[in-house]
Amino acid sequence: MPSASTKAAATSTVADTRLAPGAPGHRRMSFALFAAGLAAFALLYSTQALLPAISAEFGASASAASWTVSAATGALALLVLPMSALSERFGRRRMMTVSLAVAVGVGLLVPFAPSLEWLVALRAVQGAALAGLPASAMAFLAEEVRPKALVAAIGLFVAGNSIGGMSGRIVTGWVAQMWGWRAGLLAVGLMAVACAVAFRVLIPKARHFTPGSLNPKRLAATVRGHLADPLLMRLYAIGALFMTVFGAVYTVIGYRLVEAPFSLPQGVIGSIFLVYLVGTASSAAAGRLVGRLGRRGALYLAVSTTAAGLLLSLSDALAAVLLGLVLITAGFFAGHAVASSSVSRTAKTGRAQASALYQSAYYIGSSVGGTLGAIAFHSGGWAGTVLLGIVAVLGVVSITLYGSHSARAEARRVQLRTAH
Repeated sequence: MPSASTKAAATSTVADTRLAPGAPGHRRMSFALFAAGLAAFALLYSTQALLPAISAEFGASASAASWTVSAATGALALLVLPMSALSERFGRRRMMTVSLAVAVGVGLLVPFAPSLEWLVALRAVQGAALAGLPASAMAFLAEEVRPKALVAAIGLFVAGNSIGGMSGRIVTGWVAQMWGWRAGLLAVGLMAVACAVAFRVLIPKARHFTPGSLNPKRLAATVRGHLADPLLMRLYAIGALFMTVFGAVYTVIGYRLVEAPFSLPQGVIGSIFLVYLVGTASSAAAGRLVGRLGRRGALYLAVSTTAAGLLLSLSDALAAVLLGLVLITAGFFAGHAVASSSVSRTAKTGRAQASALYQSAYYIGSSVGGTLGAIAFHSGGWAGTVLLGIVAVLGVVSITLYGSHSARAEARRVQLRTAH
């Protein structure tokens, strides 16, 4: 039986062979996952900027058209856990490759949907295909990147998401203004093809993946263990609530800007999503925020920024609305990067399942936020959508405060036990 020193040496050796900034393969891995994140978000939210045009063609309400977004995110939320189990058996790299390939293939069919019902159905299939990507990517990074570089690595993946969300909406907006919303969706599909090819060419082979068995009982036990962890449950709830705000705001904002007093054309509305660049910066800076403020401090800053943006967006001045979107986007992406990296750091076993549960909660929040945001907008205008966002933000604050209180209480209990 190996001694404790032998085990420690082996652990050190594994840690030393993981990728770190400057190490061979780190840059290729970063670019590959950046491309994967870009393609995933561009495809997943490809119809979001086009909702007013889709509503006009099919004579559908905002809440009905919003299902072209909610069906995709909802299907992803439902299947991300079983897909992560498949990644434990067949490998993160293979799962990400197949996921992107299928999603891109469906993306080339989506522009030809003959009805709203067909469009929603194809979008659901696309979301289901994409379910194999996020949790596998998070687990791949947790296994292949040194722990101290993990937040920055995940932040870069999330930055790819933000660039994908931005570029997809801008492309669809301007192409739709010239040739219609179907041409806009086709353009995003072709962009995703290029990203998928780049991912496959650049992604390095996994060096620290150990295949597991597809054991339903073991999977259920792992999931139960994660769901019984109070910290992980708080992180899942935080991710869902942040995404509820984001999903509601960006599902409805097109309807608001196309109406008076703004009356903006489709291409200009698509260009509004340039504010995603702020999300790219804030997610990539998440590691530095955590280093300076701690994880809870970084979450408080993200929440405050998001809330300020929501309130500012109530103005009828376009400049104020745009600044509000900038703050909402910065706060959301920073909060998401902190919460998602905390999941990977907290889970000691079954990291793919831990990340999958976070992604499931996250995309449930997106689906719920998109649908409820559209309903709130239909009932109370933009103020109704903002109210929904404020309620979700207060939920994040409550959970974070409770976590701080629990941590202090646990520290006191440890001190008492030590004293005795």
